[in-house]
Amino acid sequence: MSECVIPTLTSNEVVASKSVLPAGWKADLKDLKALDLTLPTLELLRRSTSRLPQDVIDALVKGRDAEEEGSRAFNTLNDMVRNIILADGHVTPLCQDTGTIIVWVRHPYGLSQRAAKQQIRAAVAEATKRSWLRPNCVEALSGKNTGTNMDPFHEGHPAVHFEEWDKPEVEIAVMQKGGGCENVGAQYRLPDAALGAGRDIKGVRKCIIDAVVKAQGQGCSPGILGVAIGGDRVSSYEKSKELILRKLGTQNPDPKMDAFEKEITNDLNTLGIGPMGYGGNTTVLGVMAEEMYRHPASFYVSISYMCWSSRRGSITLKTNGEVSFD
Repeated sequence: MSECVIPTLTSNEVVASKSVLPAGWKADLKDLKALDLTLPTLELLRRSTSRLPQDVIDALVKGRDAEEEGSRAFNTLNDMVRNIILADGHVTPLCQDTGTIIVWVRHPYGLSQRAAKQQIRAAVAEATKRSWLRPNCVEALSGKNTGTNMDPFHEGHPAVHFEEWDKPEVEIAVMQKGGGCENVGAQYRLPDAALGAGRDIKGVRKCIIDAVVKAQGQGCSPGILGVAIGGDRVSSYEKSKELILRKLGTQNPDPKMDAFEKEITNDLNTLGIGPMGYGGNTTVLGVMAEEMYRHPASFYVSISYMCWSSRRGSITLKTNGEVSFD
């Protein structure tokens, strides 16, 4: 019988002691043009590649404990918890595929987005050099690897999104999107005669179930789904990925979407796919959905699938110079 592992991560003090930020480092937001995001982004990558968010850990443990002890599903989820503890303790990647690096920067007026993008790219290159990230950027046709995680010509990798906001602080959020889970993402155009899916919430539900059934365990289930309803082909997919940044267990501000998320999560966990497709009660850890506006002639449902190793994190640079991680 397998030992039921209790996930105990290293303390925040130990994590901070290994930081690449110099002791007492503070962010100077008085002159945004002179602000350098390289080191804080590098530290964010160090943490996100090796330390899983607590809400994801809690969901995995809850899923494991809902399985029959000693079953393949229980043991698989238990091994995932072991992996989490080892990666955190050794500050090594949670998965050999450290994914596509996607970054969101929210900032006040005055920050140079061009300079910030170059600083973020420098941080990704340095994290790759230190083996915190695997070189995952290859030329599409030849497959030639740049070795640095840099797209040298079009700057498409890492993918960096900027948003100017009214708050005085700067927030950097990162997601490491593995190739396996990216491959099982899907976009549907409704109505879909093959699915019998119309332009309504029932049709959306059929799309989500179809995507998860087709994925089976190939997306490294249990998955976390971001579902964008509406928009165009590009904005819909972008929103579906951004939704995965939301913490598991948080309430959707839209009551009807909140109820839908809970219902579809329960339904997906009756499919019997289970962790890594081995069967069981835990096929997904959660679903985040958002309704968008659309063109009257178009109705898209975009589904981004995130693997159980949901490597995300954020750092906030405050006006008093302090930094906080989430």
